[in-house]
Amino acid sequence: MAGHLRVHVKSQLTGLADRVLGSFGRPGRRGALFRKYVALFLAVVTLALLTNGVFSIWFTNQENTSALVRIQTEQAESAAAKITQFIKEIEGQIGWTTQLPWTTTTLEQRRFDGLRLLRQVPAITELTQLDRTGKERLRVSRLGMDVVGGQGDFSADPKFTKAQEKKVYYGSVYFRRESEPYMTLALAGTRQDVGVSIAEVNLKFIWDVVSQIRVGQTGEAFVVDGDGRLIAHPDISLVLRNTNLSRLEQVKAARDKGASKQRELITFAEDVKGQRVLTAYAAIAPLDWLVFVELPQREANEPLWAVVKRSAVILLGGLSLALLAGLFLAKRMVVPIQAIQSGATQIGSGDLDHRIAIKTGDELEDLANSFNEMAGQLHSSYADLEKKVEARTRELAQSVSELRVLGEVSQAVNSTLDVDMVLSTIVTKAVELSGTDAGAIYVYDESLGEFDLKATHKMPEEMIKAVTERRIRVDETAVGRAASSRAPIQTSDLDTESKTPIQEMLVAAGFRALLAVPLIGAGRVVGGLIVRRKQPGSFPDQTVNLLQTFAASRCSHCRTPGFSLRLKKRGASWRPPANTSRSSSLT
Repeated sequence: MAGHLRVHVKSQLTGLADRVLGSFGRPGRRGALFRKYVALFLAVVTLALLTNGVFSIWFTNQENTSALVRIQTEQAESAAAKITQFIKEIEGQIGWTTQLPWTTTTLEQRRFDGLRLLRQVPAITELTQLDRTGKERLRVSRLGMDVVGGQGDFSADPKFTKAQEKKVYYGSVYFRRESEPYMTLALAGTRQDVGVSIAEVNLKFIWDVVSQIRVGQTGEAFVVDGDGRLIAHPDISLVLRNTNLSRLEQVKAARDKGASKQRELITFAEDVKGQRVLTAYAAIAPLDWLVFVELPQREANEPLWAVVKRSAVILLGGLSLALLAGLFLAKRMVVPIQAIQSGATQIGSGDLDHRIAIKTGDELEDLANSFNEMAGQLHSSYADLEKKVEARTRELAQSVSELRVLGEVSQAVNSTLDVDMVLSTIVTKAVELSGTDAGAIYVYDESLGEFDLKATHKMPEEMIKAVTERRIRVDETAVGRAASSRAPIQTSDLDTESKTPIQEMLVAAGFRALLAVPLIGAGRVVGGLIVRRKQPGSFPDQTVNLLQTFAASRCSHCRTPGFSLRLKKRGASWRPPANTSRSSSLT
């Protein structure tokens, strides 16, 4: 049997060597292996460089776009703040003309104050003062004749009505001489009899603010009013043509006051010339105007193209270095692989004394060492195989011995009418099979509900005498509990159990563990088999199952009427005197 196992192991080793050689490639395929390593190395490096380049380009684009939008938004907000401050300063200058009622000052004095206002605020080209009924009382102008005491009626004009209602009125933007934008600004006094002051404001200052905004090389800024009309742009021709930009996507999004997140959503759109631009805006609160700052997408993406070019150069350089490194590393790997291939072939052919000598300090050396260890351990594996064969032989011998014992017991039961001899044979063979030190058989008397000791093996005489003087009932002691549960009961250490006279005697005799198995025949409890061992500890499941099977097979003989009658007659002579002391704690 060991010879067959050796042949099997050798065939397995040969198959393993063939699989290893197949994974490395046969001698005729060494060039393919070399090319495979080089191609794999190039693929890995290319993938790493491409992944790094793509992520670098993507993050650069996101960061560049966010930075440009932030800068443009700051510029738009700065321009909006300057325009707002410009309008508020004009409101403040006009405000002092609405402090006194008409009854406290003369027209000449008011004319003098109006001229002084025009000198102090160059952006105001004309100032008109209305009384509380909307009648024009005074007009001073840079571009026309002054009017004192005029009777023009503005009572229905929005300049008067809106100013009276809201205290301030911002008119639409208009152009004078098709060159300069103007806006009407009307301011009402805090008292009802003061009237309204109307100023025509030159918005050239707004052009100056817009023209000073610089975004990149070709970026520009512009201002639209509440209707989307262009009122300030570096290209004055677009303004003079009264261009309406409300159709542009960025203007629509900015005018949509319900879309609170449009500033983040609309970053790229088309400008008035139809080119894609990066856009940002800010609102001019008092006028409901919008300032837009835009940069052509082509210019905004210039840093991104620089990153793309740099990544391409790095990729080409990396591929060149990867090619050289791959050739070098693949060549260094082929020689050790060839050595492993040759050594594996010899080991697979049965030359177990051959050793593969590779000193590369890497996994290839570990693989060669594994082959060497495999060859070295084969000899010891043969010894292990011999041990396994011997162990299996012992198991078979044990099985044969058990069968022999069962046969002897069956022969004893069938060949004699002597109950004592049959029971002694059963308990002797039970002790022998279980490898224990002593044993006993108890017979159950149904009329008294008690167990009587009938046969023993290797038990001291004084212990036999002490046990026979006591009665054992169901649920008492290990034998009684085993009969009650109809299952084996064991005690791993008697020394740890509660002490009884019999138990103390057992411990004194050196017994430490016991196993009780019920004897059941024809569906009834007929007795109990107990074996005792001097070594403490639980009984193996194999021993418990063996004794249980043994007891069941022996009880099959107890089912015959003749044997049961002999057992009852023999048991009558074993019953102790009626006045003998009894114990319910026998173990």
